[in-house]
Amino acid sequence: MRLAPIESPKQLTAKLAYWMTKRRLGKVMTPMKVIYARLPALFRHAYQQIQIVERKITLDPTISFLVRTWPAMINECTFCVDIAKAAALYKHMTLDKLEALPAYRTSPLFNERERAALAYVEEATRHKHVSDATFAELRRHFDEREIVEITWLNALENYYNLLNLPLGIESDGLCAIAERRAA
Repeated sequence: MRLAPIESPKQLTAKLAYWMTKRRLGKVMTPMKVIYARLPALFRHAYQQIQIVERKITLDPTISFLVRTWPAMINECTFCVDIAKAAALYKHMTLDKLEALPAYRTSPLFNERERAALAYVEEATRHKHVSDATFAELRRHFDEREIVEITWLNALENYYNLLNLPLGIESDGLCAIAERRAA
């Protein structure tokens, strides 16, 4: 990690966010201690993003998790993959599909709708553009609102990856905590 975590923030907002995160996830996540504690205005921004993901996205929850986790895997953001798996466990989902993401094109675990969404986010993540054929396949399976939701979730995940990766933020072991809590 390139910046030392701030374990005891001075701002009231940060103290509250640390407490809430520790209560929800079992520990204060490293991005909060490295990034948000240094730029406290991001606490509100992150909270609003989470509220949109949890309350405003109408996509099937499985597809939402898949299109948020696959870019993190592509970008090798171990923190983001870890927190995605933890979140899936807290939502009482299995990890089978998340762990099979690298083989989504051929794995029988995925249907055509999921493959279309995953191909779209993969192409957008790797190239920042998508082919007409990829978009046409996405459009075959999703309405316009869902396409915007998939696009936004992919952009959001890439944003988080670009915060964590350059600063050397890695897995926090959140999935292991979620597994212990579920047992």
